[in-house]
Amino acid sequence: MVNKTIVYTAVALLGGLLLGYMLFGGNSDSHVHEETAIEATDEIWTCSMHPQIRQPEAGSCPICGMDLIKAENGDTALKADQIRMTENALQLADIQTTKVGMEDGANNTLVLSGKIQENEEANTVQVAYFNGRIERLQVNFTGEQIRKGQLLGRIYSPELVSAQQELLTAATLKESQPQLYSAVRNKLKLWKLSDNQIREIESSGKVRENFPVYSTVSGVVTEKLVAEGDYIKQGQPLFRIANLSTVWAIFDAYESQISSLKLRQSLVITTQAIPDKKIQASISFIDPVLNSKTRTVRLRATLNNVNNQFKPGMFVQGLVAMSQEEGAKALTIPASAVLWTGKRSVVYVKPQPGQPIFELREIQLGQHLGDQYEVLEGLTPGEEIVTNGTFTVDAAAQLQGKKSMMNQEGGKTMTGHEGHGNIDHGDVQSATPISDSRMAKIKVQFGHILDAYIMLTDALVASNAKKASAQAKALSLQLEKMDVSIISDREIIDPWSKIYKELVQYTDDIQGTADLLTQRQHFKPLSNLLISGVELIGTDKIYYSVYCPMADNNNGAYWISSKDEVLNPYYGSSMLKCGAVKEKFN
Repeated sequence: MVNKTIVYTAVALLGGLLLGYMLFGGNSDSHVHEETAIEATDEIWTCSMHPQIRQPEAGSCPICGMDLIKAENGDTALKADQIRMTENALQLADIQTTKVGMEDGANNTLVLSGKIQENEEANTVQVAYFNGRIERLQVNFTGEQIRKGQLLGRIYSPELVSAQQELLTAATLKESQPQLYSAVRNKLKLWKLSDNQIREIESSGKVRENFPVYSTVSGVVTEKLVAEGDYIKQGQPLFRIANLSTVWAIFDAYESQISSLKLRQSLVITTQAIPDKKIQASISFIDPVLNSKTRTVRLRATLNNVNNQFKPGMFVQGLVAMSQEEGAKALTIPASAVLWTGKRSVVYVKPQPGQPIFELREIQLGQHLGDQYEVLEGLTPGEEIVTNGTFTVDAAAQLQGKKSMMNQEGGKTMTGHEGHGNIDHGDVQSATPISDSRMAKIKVQFGHILDAYIMLTDALVASNAKKASAQAKALSLQLEKMDVSIISDREIIDPWSKIYKELVQYTDDIQGTADLLTQRQHFKPLSNLLISGVELIGTDKIYYSVYCPMADNNNGAYWISSKDEVLNPYYGSSMLKCGAVKEKFN
């Protein structure tokens, strides 16, 4: 009995020692494991659609249900106006940067856009010099070339018949009553009958009932104002005739450019109709009044129109060389680097060389110099800025809730519409390269979307609300046909998912209203989204981003054009040419 008690006591003692060791002796080791576990939770997982979501472990987004992705290390150290992009995103978007600085004598040219117009000093109107009825017209269409003295038509005039009879009677009495004869002849001369016509009437002794009318000038018929059988009165216009041996090149200069322009200043004129030829000219007139709607001043140059190479309505470009003193002071950047929103001009700066970090910077621009812009404030020589893919960087900033072109305060993503998407991201894998064939298929589908958008733009240019609504429906159908299931790269599908949702919403908004002003209000964010889409996916065609500083109550607005010209969808014919082409998308 005693032995059993000893055994039980020993076993209990050993068990107590073992338990104590486990509880206290292994304390340091368990502390290490605990610290390791804590360190493992330092990873932050976020949602590419909702960057405000921050989770300590992988999972699904509580808002949209998408798989969370690991946040980039170091993002917490970024400023409110800075973003970090992955190397994969930089390559996909073809982001290119350039150091700020201007080479001596380079891009030292002021570029003006203009149009060929008729020389108003050479325009004339062929009028009727007596009452009558047009019996026959020899000139029957606009654009016909006529020469001085050419027969234009025949007119029956009772007054002229009577005047001819008076002439024949006075001719028989010219020896006895020379003053009467002279008065009758002068009356016919006032009706623009020539001496030869008067002598012909006298010699024939007959009255002409249908009297011929001859052109008093040479030129091109720009407007035909009468037809056969019309009754006309003395002084009534018959034809408008333009002499196109000389034409005017009319240019619009912005307020910031006026100080660099002077009378008799030389400029070089080019046009797409004659791409290999440069015409030397000089400024012959500068309008003393500023156009308050477009904030521009008109200036012109007179051109000799050899072989009618210049046609009225033709677009031209004027290049004005600046002085070396003006150019030497200019700090310039490529036009493709600048984003405009209202009175603000912004660029993206790369503050840390070698790091994929970009910082939004507001700058003040000066004159337009060739394909460059003069920078007055905001940049210093040697700083590195984004010159290609600027819209893509800005779209990334919007997706991350950072400050961007359209969101000065940050904290919001894209434009604010929620929902309206039908894309399933459950099987998306991160950073899986897309094959060339699949990318080509995506571009074709996206091209159909852009084609429908261009048709919508044309409807707004024509100020046709009913047609704009129909074209918005066509755009909506093309969006539905976009097959994004073949996309497996999160660098593309994540931002496109957000863009897609917003596109559907704004397309529905335009489609659902017949008010032209409301359609144009929705057209602005729709255009911004598609510009981001072009930067993200690319195109097989050439498009242009165009900017109007006066749209949206002087806040400014962009749109996409298939042509390198300004046809303003925000104003239509009221200010059709307000704006400028800012960037070319290849």
